[in-house]
Amino acid sequence: MNQDENNKEGIDSSSALKHSRVEFQDELQRPAQTFYPRNLKVVRWVMKYSGGLIKDEKQAGYVLIGFVALAIIVSLFLLFSGGGLSKPPVGYRGNVPDLPEYRNPPTPRDFR
Repeated sequence: MNQDENNKEGIDSSSALKHSRVEFQDELQRPAQTFYPRNLKVVRWVMKYSGGLIKDEKQAGYVLIGFVALAIIVSLFLLFSGGGLSKPPVGYRGNVPDLPEYRNPPTPRDFR
């Protein structure tokens, strides 16, 4: 019981903190800002190879957006215009083996 009474008194740690070397700064440090170039390489490439038609990056951006839209339209057109269902060539039998028992398969008339 004597130990319990001693633990209730608590520990004085104020003298230990006086000799610590931890210092806090009042100002918050900002993380380093990353620098992004104003013109992307694709924009510079479009401006360079346009033959002088595209003067600034805004026009180059519009050209790139138009190119992407055109590419999407052409892709969708090719995807959905598959030519429809085409008939197989005459004599095409698919993956049916060329064995005598498969050459003249039964027709529905044979089962009447």
